[in-house]
Amino acid sequence: MPILPSKYQGPPFFYLNGHFETIIPSIRRKVVGVTYERERIETPDDDFLDIDWIRKGNNRLLVVSHGLEGDSGRHYVTGLAKLFGENAWDILAWNNRTCSGEMNRQKILYHHAASYDLRTVIEHANQKHGYNQISLVGISMGGGQTLRYLGESDFPLPKNVKGAVAISAPCSLIESAATLNLRVNKVYEQKFLVKLREKIKKKALQFPEIDVSRMDTVKTLKEFDNLYSGPIHGFKDAKEFYAFCDPYPFIKNIEVPILLINALNDPLLEGDCYPYQLAEEMPNLYLETPKRGGHVGFTLAKSEFTYSELRALEFLNKEKG
Repeated sequence: MPILPSKYQGPPFFYLNGHFETIIPSIRRKVVGVTYERERIETPDDDFLDIDWIRKGNNRLLVVSHGLEGDSGRHYVTGLAKLFGENAWDILAWNNRTCSGEMNRQKILYHHAASYDLRTVIEHANQKHGYNQISLVGISMGGGQTLRYLGESDFPLPKNVKGAVAISAPCSLIESAATLNLRVNKVYEQKFLVKLREKIKKKALQFPEIDVSRMDTVKTLKEFDNLYSGPIHGFKDAKEFYAFCDPYPFIKNIEVPILLINALNDPLLEGDCYPYQLAEEMPNLYLETPKRGGHVGFTLAKSEFTYSELRALEFLNKEKG
């Protein structure tokens, strides 16, 4: 029953609640001293992914998956990259399609179930460098992608993939998406919508059959997914899209050790995003649900790194290649 008590005591006193714990690091946190080397790789469907490396000749590789409308330069990625890079790991931070500063070639963009692109990234790393150990960290949406990748039964997991950590992961995407309907969460919804609207407008220049005439009438993420995200990726509406992208059904299939850190005051998580029953049934799922932390927060008063980053290093260092 690996439901773990958390050692996280919470952020500085002026982080008043989960919203402060989410927003302040997103705006103010800067991680210095991280320099990537970018590589562009091809995908099986004639598209491309931009991946960012820190290679120091280590035999262990950390693969980091970012959140919705994030990229490899976000503080929660560079924090992991710096911490693990200082502790004998090479780093591969990959960018989902359209998230590296350039529109992708294909009509599809990316979504919570884009584990096929994570698979391409890991296959490339193995073919090119052959690490003894590969471990994964996924943040928010990237956590969902990671859970799905590890639990997909149609594709054998490479033997050198030894473990993973998911941070602020929407394990139940349907329930997580519903939190954006709450008035107190409109700030997050609108932030996502501003960026996603611009991407669809650019995508429509590549594929004129995408009708953006109703774009300015879209007020919610669900409306956006009904009109665009769902149909572009082959689904009739947002409901069908969310059901397909939901990582929860895949968790029970995961065989490698995995640590899930989801704060109880995360404004974007509900219900089965805290999979206590699965953790009680699975000897390899370590569930940690601290009372504080917000969404991708976990700030520490006197540390350059967050609690979740330090826990990820501690956990993955135990999974020897």
